[in-house]
Amino acid sequence: MVWFIITTLIGGLIIGLLGKLVAPGDKDNIPLWLTLVCGIGGMLIGSYLYFALFGADKPGGDWTDTTNGIDWWRHLWQVVIAAVLVVIASTLTGRSRRV
Repeated sequence: MVWFIITTLIGGLIIGLLGKLVAPGDKDNIPLWLTLVCGIGGMLIGSYLYFALFGADKPGGDWTDTTNGIDWWRHLWQVVIAAVLVVIASTLTGRSRRV
């Protein structure tokens, strides 16, 4: 359980920063903690959607083992979902860089 939390936090930060990188427009106006939340949401929602669409037909499998190796497609889904969450968070917070 502790390993799952550590992995989710580190992965959420990486996925959140990648989502921020691929999000359209200037999305640097959200704080790092909100990027982390978007990354964790992207990891969890992206993994769940990927498994629901492509991994549910495996008998006895869970949502983390849709392939035998590194699941690059699942990570792509996670980054795209995180990018959508970054755009939503940036729109909702409404912070601007104007002086």
